[in-house]
Amino acid sequence: MKPSSYPYELRNRSLSLATNSLAQLLTISCPRGTVPILQNSKGDIKKIEGFPRMQDPHGEMSIVKTVDDIYGSRVSINVYEPKVKENTEDLSASWVLMTEQVDGHLESICAGSIVWPSFSGDNFARFHILWRDNTLDSMCLDHDCPGFVQVNPRIALGSRIQQVSVYNGPQHFIDVLLFKVLYWWVAFGGIPIGYWPSSIFSYSKDKATQALWGGHIYGPTAQSYFPEMGSGHFASEGFGKAAYVSNIKIVDENNKYFTPVTEKTFNRSTKPRCYTINNFGQDEGGMHVY
Repeated sequence: MKPSSYPYELRNRSLSLATNSLAQLLTISCPRGTVPILQNSKGDIKKIEGFPRMQDPHGEMSIVKTVDDIYGSRVSINVYEPKVKENTEDLSASWVLMTEQVDGHLESICAGSIVWPSFSGDNFARFHILWRDNTLDSMCLDHDCPGFVQVNPRIALGSRIQQVSVYNGPQHFIDVLLFKVLYWWVAFGGIPIGYWPSSIFSYSKDKATQALWGGHIYGPTAQSYFPEMGSGHFASEGFGKAAYVSNIKIVDENNKYFTPVTEKTFNRSTKPRCYTINNFGQDEGGMHVY
């Protein structure tokens, strides 16, 4: 199964021009009619309480956010492997998140790179999806809850991202796309992975009204230990040293990309002395920020 259409400009190809820097996932060849599912290091189900919110006692965010009628979003995420303390529940993530909130009820879908030692058993950057539907009181990961339908037989959610950036060295990124065509789809590098049926959502069946891009740290010791976010360096250091998100565009009701409207967009860090955001701007590729 594939989406019946794609946001204009995608057409089943990578979103980025610098393909030599595009990071890949390990692919697996599964028998016809099956899909790969990885098990975490403990074999347990992970739900992330309160992930991610602007005011969260167990987390910090450094993000750019836009408010509009949103039918999808694309982004190129600069991938690092930030240092996260082992033997804790702490994690560090870089992602795209789309949400809809009505009368205190929050629904969301999210995808990106996460370093989470207690879950994966290592400190590697891995590609994950998360969502919160009308039955969940927290965010659920990959295949840990019913809801997400995978159609790609070669990409395993939770796979290690094969190339990561080096501070003051080679830079690598992943292209992520969330879009609404009958269902909410997620694509990696222009390749559809799967979808969330509209029936599992009450308020975001057709669209979202908020989209966020950037970094997030979370966990019980995050307020005392402060895990690294992105490259672990401040945004003012710029390309090659500070992590970034770029090529940011959102999808309108006609399935076409447009750059987020400046007047409806802002950037924020919940702890600017530790995690900064800077160099916000726009070009022909979309919006970008470090």
